[in-house]
This record gives sequence, C-alpha cells and structure tokens, in this order.
Amino acid sequence: MAIDTPATRPANPRFSSGPCAKIPTFSLDKLSDAPLGRSHRAAVGKAKLKAAIERTRDILGIPDDYRIGIVPASDTGAVEMAMWNLLGARPVEMLAWESFGAGWVTDVVKQLKLDATIKTAEYGEIVDLAGVDTDNDVVFTWNGTTSGVRVPNGDWIKPDREGLTICDATSAAFAQDLPWDKLDVTTFSWQKVLGGEAAHGMLILSPRAVERLESYTPAWPLPKIFRLTKGGKLIEGVFVGETINTPSMLAVEDYLVALDWAASVGGLKGLMGRANANTKAVADFVELHDWVDFLAHDPATLSNTSVCLTFNDARITDGATFAKAVAKRLEAENVALDVGAYRDAPAGLRIWCGGTVETSDVAALMPWIEWAFQTEIAALREMAG
Repeated sequence: MAIDTPATRPANPRFSSGPCAKIPTFSLDKLSDAPLGRSHRAAVGKAKLKAAIERTRDILGIPDDYRIGIVPASDTGAVEMAMWNLLGARPVEMLAWESFGAGWVTDVVKQLKLDATIKTAEYGEIVDLAGVDTDNDVVFTWNGTTSGVRVPNGDWIKPDREGLTICDATSAAFAQDLPWDKLDVTTFSWQKVLGGEAAHGMLILSPRAVERLESYTPAWPLPKIFRLTKGGKLIEGVFVGETINTPSMLAVEDYLVALDWAASVGGLKGLMGRANANTKAVADFVELHDWVDFLAHDPATLSNTSVCLTFNDARITDGATFAKAVAKRLEAENVALDVGAYRDAPAGLRIWCGGTVETSDVAALMPWIEWAFQTEIAALREMAG
C-alpha cells in the first residue's frame, strides 16, 4: 500500500552533527572582509583573531581572568594539547560515555601511559557523577555528540577541588550554560554549534590551569604544535591571537560572522532557546509514536544539540540495516542529510538541533521520519511475503 509523502519539506535539509548547518543568514559575500593573501601576523590579521577571542568571551560569559586561545586541529587538537601539557601531576579520572570520550581514555592510557581510573557508561547513559573525585584531574565530555547525552550540571565538581577539570565541550558551547567556575580547561571547535568551518579549536584555561602549566613539566616531550609555555611561563601570545601555526583567515572571518549572528539572536540565551525549541519539536514527535525513542535514557541528560533516536519496533530484526535504510530514504528525498547514527553508536538517527537550525525545519522533518519508517516497515512485510 502506498504511503503518502508529507506535504511540507524542511527549507534546509542539513542536520549533520558536524560540520553543522551554517547560520540561517549565511552567504559567501558575508566573508568579503576576510584579509585573504595577508599574513595572520599583520595588524589586520591579529585584530581579527583577537576579535574572535573577545567576542567568544562576551557571548559565552567567560570570566575575564580565563585565557582563550585559538589552536590547531579543531577540538581534538585542543583536548590533546590540554592532556599532554597538564596531566601527570596528580591522579587522573577518565570519564567516557561515547566514542570521543573513549578516544581520550585511549590516548591517556596507551600514549601517555598514565595509570588512570576509568569510569565508563553505555551509550545513552552517563557515569555516576557523585562518585567522581575532583581532587583528581578529571577528563570528560560535557555533551556526547555520538550518544545524545549531556552532563546536567556542574554540581558534582567541588569548588575547592585540588584537581583540574578538563572538559571537551565541543557540542555544548553556545547551546548549554557551562559553569565556568567549575571548569579549568574547556575546549570546542567552530564547526559545531555555530556552524563554522573545521580545523580550528578553542582552548579556554582557568587561572588554576595556568598555574599548573607554569609549575609542572610533564615527563614526556611535547611537539612544538602543543607547547603552551616557554621557560616556565605561559606563552601569552597564543591567547591574544598569535596562533601557534597559520590559521585560515577565511575561516576566522566565517566565525566572526557567526558570532555577530549569535549576538543578534540574543547571545547565549537566545542560542539555548533555539536549541531547546528544536529539541522540543523532536520530543513532541517521540511522545506521540511508540516505535521511536531517544537514545538518552534519562530526560535530565538529554542533549539539546546532538539528538539521537532509536527504533524499537518488534518487526525490525536488523536494526542497523533498517536505520541506514531510513536515513537513505530521507537523504534521497533531500529532506535530511547526514542523519545516520555515528558508526560506533547504536543503530538509529542523529539529528542536529543546535541554534543554527530552524525549528520550522525540525518540525517539518518529523513527518518525513514517520514516512520513511512506515515505508521501510511496508518493505519488510513485502519481503516476508
């Protein structure tokens, strides 16, 4: 039996979890002020890089005494830089509940060879945060891009802690209210919540993290691309726009345009409101259909950016094949691009709901998910005879 296709389509079918949708007002001519063909060390280049740092501080509400640096290799580079520079001075606890957190565990245990305490949770859950000792250095992901879960708050982090908290916040920054007083190192990339271009990371250091950098020398050698100190002192230039390696000034301009747009929609509160509205559009759909559910098991830890869905219909015998078929149908109809679950995650869909996505597009997508689901179920019935 033919299944009617929905009458309305998303105006923008881009729901990828990274690189994410560009800002709704994006056009290439907005980048015309980029100082292309100029040195990033020239006055114009330094001014652009410094502006990116200071506008980030303003919108995210980062304290004045925290350092913000633009570093190479996206969020991955920023996290690795933090771990290689700071870990080893105190006992370490590694928290992981999705693929990227698991990657940080591998690097600390197998590359840095530290005897870390490892606490893990399955996809859709997070570890028992009450059992984490923040007198140790703690490395964790605030928002699980591949698992659709997030840390609900920073209450579990002691204000008088002895250790450092190193937080991968790449899918949380600009969508969630991060407690800066509880975070000593925070990282993210431009390509996530603001839909910027890839390859550049942001490294945010508290005064406690700076003190560690200036008082501790790790036992292993550091490649030039990772070095944040010289002669026992912080290399201050990194945190005013004097980058370690050559940045893309086109990507910097794109980030500045996105920051301007973020300010125009109400800054952090406006961005959070947009992400929350997008997630609610998905939640309303899930509530009405018993064959789909969130991968996140606890509503308190449900991400408002990387929203992961699973199919739980008894007629589905091969979940991975079914979910891929649904995602393929959505892409073929040009209503949702790049929404398949992450390769290491349970089978399902992953819909980016960050602030650059319009709620009207999320709402328009939901009937298409039902259409694709019902079409695939019908195909299964036909194959079964």
